[in-house]
Amino acid sequence: MRFLAAVAVCAFVLVLALQADEPRKTDGDGWIDLMTPAAWKKVDAGWIFTDEVALAPDAKNRADVRLKATKKDGGKVWVNGETGRLPNLITKQEFGDCEVHVEFLIAKGSNAGIKFHEVYEIQIIDSFGKKDLDGSGMGGIYPRANPLGGYLDKGVPPKVNASKPAGEWQTLTAVWKAPRFDAKGEKTTSAVMVKATLNGQAIHENVEVKTPTGGNWKNKETPTGAFMLQCDHGPTAWRNVRIKPMK
Repeated sequence: MRFLAAVAVCAFVLVLALQADEPRKTDGDGWIDLMTPAAWKKVDAGWIFTDEVALAPDAKNRADVRLKATKKDGGKVWVNGETGRLPNLITKQEFGDCEVHVEFLIAKGSNAGIKFHEVYEIQIIDSFGKKDLDGSGMGGIYPRANPLGGYLDKGVPPKVNASKPAGEWQTLTAVWKAPRFDAKGEKTTSAVMVKATLNGQAIHENVEVKTPTGGNWKNKETPTGAFMLQCDHGPTAWRNVRIKPMK
């Protein structure tokens, strides 16, 4: 009996260990919780895990982080370090068609983004009050970079500037349709941003994304790819990041 009890305890511990290495799924609705280190290929040791973050009123390029928890399992808000320049977060799992939900807070002048397949970017940047909209502004589908400098196009601007001021929590959602390929591996249909909303306002609807964005536009496109949070361009806090694969 003691032997059986010991085996049962070992089995229970093993199950817990395996669960700890897997991203958490929410209540059976298909969403995958990405606010766990297990979801990402690598989480740099510089990340701050907290329950509260606020913008320093006297600083343009840093966040004033008021820590309530610093353990990796203790905070629901992730901050990209003291300098706002950490390696990007890239999921272990690859996705095709999907829906994402991201909540973020940026410092003044900060710059971040989310990327489907690591190469198609929706820009996150401090654009509050900006009137001239283009793909490099908040919520824009980022333009293609020119290797010689500048850009080859203007990207796709958001339909409206729905940005909030730096230091306020903002919400970005997007429904993504991955590119399609034939049996020979040749692309038959480009990717589509089916719908994206920023702070409850529609910023994109049925936008064809013909190539990867930024400096990735020459990269080979694929039917699936990792999801990425850009974390190396300035102080950014993240919370409630989740993704749902779609059939």
